[in-house]
Amino acid sequence: MTWQDGDMAFAPIGWRGWMRLIWRAPLLLLINFGCLALLCLVRLVERPLFDLRRPITPWITQFVCISSLWTMGIRLRRHGRAMEERGAIVANHASWLDIYTLNACARIYFVSKAEVARWPGIGWLARATGTVFINRRGAEARAQQHLFEERLRAGHHLLFFPEGTSTDGRRIIPFKSTLFAAFFAEDLKDDMAIQPVTVAYHAPPGTDPRFHGWWGGMPFGPHMKQMLAAPPGGAVDVTFHDPIPVAEAGNRKVLTQRAEAAVRSAHPCGTLT
Repeated sequence: MTWQDGDMAFAPIGWRGWMRLIWRAPLLLLINFGCLALLCLVRLVERPLFDLRRPITPWITQFVCISSLWTMGIRLRRHGRAMEERGAIVANHASWLDIYTLNACARIYFVSKAEVARWPGIGWLARATGTVFINRRGAEARAQQHLFEERLRAGHHLLFFPEGTSTDGRRIIPFKSTLFAAFFAEDLKDDMAIQPVTVAYHAPPGTDPRFHGWWGGMPFGPHMKQMLAAPPGGAVDVTFHDPIPVAEAGNRKVLTQRAEAAVRSAHPCGTLT
């Protein structure tokens, strides 16, 4: 068994954990689906006026994510700031919690694997907030690149995970360069930047250091229950690094390597793979 097998056993919750879960779960549902209804109503007006651009609804998404982290007892610590120039953000990937963590720090649009769109609850939220869904199949690479380029030209700050999968949060695995190709379109490369972001979770005292990680074949429901019952003291550090101009990197391989090095530099276990 390795970390990739999802070999972390869920600890017993205990009566204090159940008490936390009982009040946190309804509040989390109210925040997420109450604001989802509001977002859909606002989008009815926003879409015909602004098309792909979303000047209003990302603020609702950001409020939801900040409030959800607070509800789950995860303290958010942000270092640096999200870039304002055109381009995309790349980060290491530890958990489904990254959706809340990164949206709480910046008004962004996730790039996610297609199957997430079919997940109950999270899939609905992802679609409503403008997530770009892709299939990681070579035959569709060109179409996906065109989709990327369209969203970038609309001024969206896309966020994707170059690792291609989530980990246990205690390591960073090598970045894949495939999705970086879209930034080298002739009309984009001179006006684009990639901003690396490091996400580092810190488990509540007395729990497994991999507490927030969600990887391998780990089931979603029990993991979410563990988060809702979590003791206080959990935290996440989000570090925004200096943006890397695409034209300066020269090609996607170099851009990928520079982004990975920056992300590793601020992670407590950045040398592990």
